[in-house]
Amino acid sequence: MLNDEICKLRDKLNKSIEDGEDYSVIYKLSVELDELIAKYYKDDKKK
Repeated sequence: MLNDEICKLRDKLNKSIEDGEDYSVIYKLSVELDELIAKYYKDDKKK
């Protein structure tokens, strides 16, 4: 489930980069992706 969210956000980030979106949008998506990845590893470590 969290993995799916990471994949979707990564795709959205990649598309925004390809489309030449404003840097602030790319940065925001990147930070969100980093937070999801950190949460994924934190949850994985608990298992």
